[in-house]
Amino acid sequence: METNGRGFSKAGLERMREVLARYVDSGRIPGLVALVSWGAETHVEALGTMRAEGGAPMARDTVFRMASTSKPVGIAPAVVLLDECRLRLDDPVEEWLPELADRRVLKSPDGPLDETVPARRPITVRDLMYSSFGLGLDQSALDTPIMKAVFESGIFTQGAGASLEPDEWMRRLGELPLSHQPGESWQYHISNDVIGVLVARVTGQPYEAFLRERVLEPLGMKDTGFHVPAEKLHRLPVAYMPDPATGELNVWDEPETGAYASPPAFPSGGGGLVSTVDDYHAYFRMLLDGGRRGNERILSRPAVELMTTDHLTPAQRSLWFEKADHPVSMGLARHAGWGMGMAVRSYRSSYAPVGQFGWDGGTGTTVYADPENDLFGIMLTQTGMSTPTSTQAIHDFWTTLYQAVDD
Repeated sequence: METNGRGFSKAGLERMREVLARYVDSGRIPGLVALVSWGAETHVEALGTMRAEGGAPMARDTVFRMASTSKPVGIAPAVVLLDECRLRLDDPVEEWLPELADRRVLKSPDGPLDETVPARRPITVRDLMYSSFGLGLDQSALDTPIMKAVFESGIFTQGAGASLEPDEWMRRLGELPLSHQPGESWQYHISNDVIGVLVARVTGQPYEAFLRERVLEPLGMKDTGFHVPAEKLHRLPVAYMPDPATGELNVWDEPETGAYASPPAFPSGGGGLVSTVDDYHAYFRMLLDGGRRGNERILSRPAVELMTTDHLTPAQRSLWFEKADHPVSMGLARHAGWGMGMAVRSYRSSYAPVGQFGWDGGTGTTVYADPENDLFGIMLTQTGMSTPTSTQAIHDFWTTLYQAVDD
C-alpha cells in the first residue's frame, strides 16, 4: 500500500484491496494492477500473478494490453494537429483520405450493400473525431450485411490491429458503403483507426512516430506503444479470454509468441496500445491539468475541454448509449455521452459525477478522470470481458474508489 495518509481514507483503501483481492483469490482474475490518485496523492495495488498457474507476481510496471482504453490516448495526435491548424474540424478529409470521397450510403443500415444513395455531404475531420463519419461497429446488429462485410474485409482491428498495411486497409474501407449519413449517427471504433491513417498522411510520419514524438515522450510514457520490445516481454502477462459458458480461463495471447511481440502492420489507435498504470496516469493527469505537464504544454486547454465535452445529440444517445441491451462493458458505458476518443458522463447513474471522462477496454481495463474531484483511477487486468467477471471487478473498483474519498 502506497499512500501518504492524506485524502483517501485508510479504511476505504483497505476495503478496495479486500474487494479486488476476492477476484484474484477466487482464481477468476489471475492478476491486476490498480492506481488511484487524488491531486498529488497516489495509491497503487498490485495483486496476483502474471499467469493463472502462478509465477511472477504482478507489479506496478506490468505492461497490459489496453484494448479500447487505447482510444483516449490514440486520438491525441489528431488533437495536436487541430491546435497547430494543420487540421480543422470542418475540413473535408478527402484531401488526405481520397478513399472516403464520393461516398455511398445504405438506404437502410440493415439493408443490402447494393441499395445505396449518395452521401449528402463530404466526411469531415469533425465526423472522424466525434465517431460519426458513417461506419462503425454495432454489436447489436452483427448479422447485418454491412457488419458482416466489415469483418470479412479485415478492416475491423482487434488487439494489436489488422494484418493489413494502412494504405490497403483504407482501400478496403473505401470499397464499403457507409451505413449512415456523415454526422448522423455515433458509431464505435472504426473512426479511431481512420484517425491514425489521417495523422500519418497529414504529417508525413508514421502514426506511432508522431504519437511518440508529440505525446508519449513529452509525458514520459516510456512503456506505451503498439508492441512490447523483447527486453520488456517479461513484464507482459498472459492474456485470457474466459469461456462464456464455464468461465474457464482460455489463453488468448502469449507474451513471447503473441500479437504484441512485434510491431503490427496496422497500428490501431482504437485498440492496439500496450501501457502501464503510471504511463496512463501521466496522460490523464495532463488532461486534468488542462493540457500541461509541469511547465510543458502538450495540448491547449480549449482542446482538452473539447475532447472532454459530450458531443452526442439526443437522437444519437437514444440509438446507442441508452439502449437497454447496451453491449459495451455490460452496462458500464451507460454514460449517455461521448467526447473525442472517450466517454463523458452526462448524467449521474453511479457514484461518479457528471463530467467524468475515460473508457473501458475488452481486455479487462478501465481508466477515468474526474475533474470535479481532481480524481483519477485506472485498473488493468489480463482477463477479457467474455464473461461478467471483469466488468463486475471494474464496477467494484470504481465503487470502492469513490467510497475511499474522505473529504
